[in-house]
Amino acid sequence: MELTRPDGTPLRVLVVDDEVNIAELVSMALRYEGFDVTAAHTGAKAVAAAKSSAPDAVVLDLMLPDFDGLEVLRRMRAGDPDLPVLFLTARDSVEDRVAGLTAGGDDYVTKPFSLEELVARLRGLMRRAGARRADSGSVLVVGDLELDEDSHEVRRAGEEINLTATEFELLRFLMRNPKRVLSKAQILDRVWNYDFGGQANVVELYISYLRKKVDAGHEPMIHTMRGAGYVLKPAS
Repeated sequence: MELTRPDGTPLRVLVVDDEVNIAELVSMALRYEGFDVTAAHTGAKAVAAAKSSAPDAVVLDLMLPDFDGLEVLRRMRAGDPDLPVLFLTARDSVEDRVAGLTAGGDDYVTKPFSLEELVARLRGLMRRAGARRADSGSVLVVGDLELDEDSHEVRRAGEEINLTATEFELLRFLMRNPKRVLSKAQILDRVWNYDFGGQANVVELYISYLRKKVDAGHEPMIHTMRGAGYVLKPAS
């Protein structure tokens, strides 16, 4: 399975378990496998981490000290309805409870578990989730902006926007990473596929072209983060 996101960075996994040693062991095993891992030991921290790191999958213990794993799941899914989750559960809570949870395509392992099994289950879960997301079409949507990767059609609030090939690739990269600050170097590497050396102003130039087409007459979606790069986010 490809362990990278569309922009080439490692897939992100959030590990949630109140037993610190278990969270550390799982995190270590996943990092060894090439994942970018964040750990949280309470429900509140897990929900906050999911918002800030936008994980591609979550390893979630159902028994947490502050609030139930199901409540953590509900809050995370409010932001990403298709977020794949691998549940960690004690043997005595398996049956009906987990059967209901995993009906939507998620999976679970019971404690004690082997790290090899956990990694294999997580890989399988992410592979299936990736296939489902790919099957659901190739239209990227951020706020009222839509980009069809197949037909190359772009619309904002229903109005068609005509882009050049380079403008399209730049917008696609931004829309694949919504709310994430992308540096000029990342954009150059991904959109132009090689290092322009001192020509980072080509990024500024194309961002200005995009703004004139995408943000014209609307609340801005493309923002400059001084000294850091650019970010595309839904208009509030």
